[in-house]
Amino acid sequence: MKFPEYRSLLKPESADAALPFMIHSIRKVRAEVAAHNMFPHKQRYVEIIWIMKGGGTLVMDLEKFVLQDNSIFCITPGQLHQLKEDEQTEGYIFSFTEAFLHMGEQDFDLMYNSGLFQSFSRSAGIRLDNDTAGEMQEIALKMLKESNNAYLFKTEMLRRYLKIFLIYVARQFHAPLQTLMQTRNLELTEKFKSLVEAHFKTHRKVADYAKLLAVTPNYLNEIIKKTTAYPASHHIRQRIVLEAKRRIAYSDECMKEVAWHLGFSDIAHFSKFFKNATGTTFTEFRKECLVLTTS
Repeated sequence: MKFPEYRSLLKPESADAALPFMIHSIRKVRAEVAAHNMFPHKQRYVEIIWIMKGGGTLVMDLEKFVLQDNSIFCITPGQLHQLKEDEQTEGYIFSFTEAFLHMGEQDFDLMYNSGLFQSFSRSAGIRLDNDTAGEMQEIALKMLKESNNAYLFKTEMLRRYLKIFLIYVARQFHAPLQTLMQTRNLELTEKFKSLVEAHFKTHRKVADYAKLLAVTPNYLNEIIKKTTAYPASHHIRQRIVLEAKRRIAYSDECMKEVAWHLGFSDIAHFSKFFKNATGTTFTEFRKECLVLTTS
């Protein structure tokens, strides 16, 4: 079994396939959604899945979630997932690139850099109350209408509607997200996380990222621990482990192939690294994954 490749955007409902934003009504593109999710896959864009009513399951990496009415999930670039929705399910799928939100803007975007997507994608989804869902549906309908016309400033209108939609989502988090949004420490943290996402296969030391961010390793560790409760080294290690788990669970690659993909030339070193980070061996974890994926 080959490791899942990146999938392209769903076929747009409108003729404008070049726009880095799409909104689909699940009811109208049910067959396309099913085909797109035939196997676990990953994408290079953000995808927000809003189940207004209906059911099914959503697998994100190695966790399975049961879909409920007015549940909403976020999938970030590179995150393995598979959606299986019921025939009666209704809702929306929003697909957009990270750059779309701040296209043409030079100012620090507080909402984009607030950690919303990261917090959202690591959560078990959120549930919307009926009043909030009604207000968000009005915005979704405006986005659908706007995406199917050819008026001036179409891209700008869609971006504004999407930001308003995401603000409603952000308000559902009761964590201290709003206070974090006011700090420049969070900006450094998000830059660090982005760099880890891009370079985790080749950069394993805190000093590597400190150099890229033009700060000292001690300062970087201090800020990262202050904003996340974990040191920078923890995030680097966890990202490597996550990729290893993905390849073990979703491919038949042997330990040598997984180690090589992650930049480990010494298999024994990789085996020890994986055991220390997860508390289980490569072989034991694969057996656990077989039980999960066949259940």
